[in-house]
Amino acid sequence: MGHLSTHVLDTMHGCPASGMKVLLQYLDGEQVKTLKAVLLNRDGRSSDGPLLDEASMTVGRYRLLFEVGNYFRARGVVLPEPAFIDVVPVDFGIADAQGHYHVPLLVTPWTYSTYRGS
Repeated sequence: MGHLSTHVLDTMHGCPASGMKVLLQYLDGEQVKTLKAVLLNRDGRSSDGPLLDEASMTVGRYRLLFEVGNYFRARGVVLPEPAFIDVVPVDFGIADAQGHYHVPLLVTPWTYSTYRGS
């Protein structure tokens, strides 16, 4: 039953962050392994389903990298160089490989918020 998902909402425009690139990484001490790269669909979610499914869920440390700056530039938002927020890293742990982990992101070019969703 375990899986990992994300959902990104662009609170500047009041819509899902369609087209944002998100990387999922596994953190193993000093080593970082990229597991998946996705472009979010029109609902601000991965079209491929969960980022990790039941078969690939393991206990450990993970990172999601949300490419916020590129997303807002593509939407025509003029950002300073360097952008105030460019890439948002969210580091989190999976302690229960059978659990449901949902990591939503609410974002503008100047602020973001995340939490463990349901």
